[in-house]
Amino acid sequence: MKNILIILALSISLISCNKTAKAASENEKLIRQYFDLFNKHQWKEMSDMYIENAEFKDPTFGIGVRRQSKQEIIEKYAGLGAYFPNIQDKILQIYPSGEKNIIVEFISTGTGIDKSKFTLQICTIFTIENGKITQDFTYYDNFEKTAE
Repeated sequence: MKNILIILALSISLISCNKTAKAASENEKLIRQYFDLFNKHQWKEMSDMYIENAEFKDPTFGIGVRRQSKQEIIEKYAGLGAYFPNIQDKILQIYPSGEKNIIVEFISTGTGIDKSKFTLQICTIFTIENGKITQDFTYYDNFEKTAE
């Protein structure tokens, strides 16, 4: 009986690990697609990866969580792309965290319309549910941009 319980516990553990690994793999694939769309400046397609009224944390919003519609997401990134027409993000590392979260460390670079250049290290925690981004919590030091 003891052996049966041990085998049952191990089986449940393996099923759980496989489910978590599959979710992490799907989430990582989704996030890689997200960064591909960002780098192509396909803001509408990128916004479709979010649920309507997703939650955001971003130093540009101040402290706390703010909800944004897909239209607001498009407007935010279109404005960013207009000011930095060559903005690009380069993924440094992706860290899956459980079934719903992906943490991404990346470098954002660009040149402004005023010819100023920037390089910014960023970390974002994405929460993904049912194939859509529900939370986008982004952290960076907005005051320490590295000029080139």
